[in-house]
Amino acid sequence: MARKEVKSEIAGSVWKIVKQPGESVTDDDPLMILESMKMEIPVLAEMKGTVVELLVKEGDAVAEGQALAILEG
Repeated sequence: MARKEVKSEIAGSVWKIVKQPGESVTDDDPLMILESMKMEIPVLAEMKGTVVELLVKEGDAVAEGQALAILEG
């Protein structure tokens, strides 16, 4: 099984977690929503599989390029 880190494309904060560990996802399913400069930006699954681990929680500040979640598929 392949593992993939999902990384943030922007600096901001985690506004809402949509998927929890153990949940199945398909390509482009939203995993979480980041807030940056009053905009809501979805973080999408980049593969079909299962959420193995979330590396952030709601309210956390994140940097561009930071790993947010690990998927396995």
